[in-house]
Amino acid sequence: QVQLVESGGGLAQAGGSLRLSCAASRRTFGSYTMGWFRQAPGKERDFVAAISRAGITKYADSVKGRFTISRDNAKNTVYLQMNGLKPEDTAVYFCAAREIPGVVDGTHEYDYWGQGTQVTVSL
Repeated sequence: QVQLVESGGGLAQAGGSLRLSCAASRRTFGSYTMGWFRQAPGKERDFVAAISRAGITKYADSVKGRFTISRDNAKNTVYLQMNGLKPEDTAVYFCAAREIPGVVDGTHEYDYWGQGTQVTVSL
């Protein structure tokens, strides 16, 4: 079992930046593919970004060029740097971990989930 704890959410103005962090409880963190998803009120949970244990990344089209996912295996932590924020980025952001190698974007393909952190972007 892996416990994931997100932090770094909050309120930002359009055009601003936030950095989300997700700390994992397991020392085997380095072997997991890690992902970020988000869910706006009344909408489904959508893929944002993912990073493999080797550092291969994948992004949703809506965040390419604005968001950057990275990981620090020594700290058991994955990050999501969000620049150029837009009001439509407002959502609860979830961290997820996948035991099987492969950078994928389906919610059903991840094994463990954090509780989420709220990101609100105002005009």
